[in-house]
Amino acid sequence: MMVEDIKVFIPSKDFEASSAFYTDMGFSSQVVTRDISLFENGECAFFLQRFYKQQLAENLMLQLCVLDIESAFKKAESSRNKRKITPIQQESWGQVFYVWGPSGELWHVTQRV
Repeated sequence: MMVEDIKVFIPSKDFEASSAFYTDMGFSSQVVTRDISLFENGECAFFLQRFYKQQLAENLMLQLCVLDIESAFKKAESSRNKRKITPIQQESWGQVFYVWGPSGELWHVTQRV
């Protein structure tokens, strides 16, 4: 099997708030159906779905690898729809901050060395 691509379907408790959060983070969106939108930035993409299960959303973790963590932090920090954000931390492998989206999903935003 040769894999060409993989995309996650992220649940949303409030579809409009989640859409605004991801737009604030720098993703552009395209409506796929009434209940699903595709969010893209460069070659990376995911689906946002109008579906919510608390246990799924609050246990969903994703890693977002960026080239400029300071810029990514400013975008995330300015989003009105985030739940929580941590300061940028230095690790042996690079830098990271954590931001929780509107439905409780956790993003590990990283810039590797």
